[in-house]
Amino acid sequence: MSHLFWLEQEHLNRIKHMFPKPRGVARSDDRTVLSGIIHVIRNGLRWRDAPAEYGPHKTLYNRFVRWSRLGVFARIFRELAVPESDGETLMIDSTHLKAHRTAASLFKRGTRTRAIGRTKGGLNSKLHTVCDGRGRPLTFFLSAGQMSDAKGALALVGSLPPAKMLLGDKGYDADWFREALAERGIDACIPARRGRRNPANHDVSLYRKRHRVENLFARLKDWRRIATRYDRCGELFLSAICIAATIIFWL
Repeated sequence: MSHLFWLEQEHLNRIKHMFPKPRGVARSDDRTVLSGIIHVIRNGLRWRDAPAEYGPHKTLYNRFVRWSRLGVFARIFRELAVPESDGETLMIDSTHLKAHRTAASLFKRGTRTRAIGRTKGGLNSKLHTVCDGRGRPLTFFLSAGQMSDAKGALALVGSLPPAKMLLGDKGYDADWFREALAERGIDACIPARRGRRNPANHDVSLYRKRHRVENLFARLKDWRRIATRYDRCGELFLSAICIAATIIFWL
């Protein structure tokens, strides 16, 4: 059917070497199952509502959960999300993602983090990302919604690729962050907070390009299971984000 999503064979060939090897009985066709997973995440469907053309919905769900916990989707994203060799500019930002009541229901068990918090907007998660100068995501960090931008940057600063400049909004105007960037040879293009005693200057014309990271979030939120979180487990939701980013920006 024309409204169904089907992963191109060319794209499948680029990532299939990262799939776990089948054990025992041959598993269901990878292209069909992955296409079904992508269709569910993009359209915000319940797993039971997946079109029959993709096979049993339990197969789609089980594959998504099993490979997410094995880190398969995160590994695919990390391998493909490589900045250009002459990349000079990075951008950092964060956005809130609404958590549906089903994502926060039931008592939390085990050690897996939920990454769901409460803000004025209700229950939500916060997605922190670093992208290249073209607005393509390079790394993600998922936190509870009440975490500040600066604390989220603390988790990302160690994985920054080489660059000359990093763009960020006023939420990242912290002395320790500027110093951490300077140690890595990266200049900061970050407006100063109001009330700063010694505000740092920034390149106004270059800062205008920061809309690209906002466009990144807008494109991710076109996928309904990204804009609204239904997964209780944080690593499953982050895997869905990695899948969406890989399809949109890197394949």
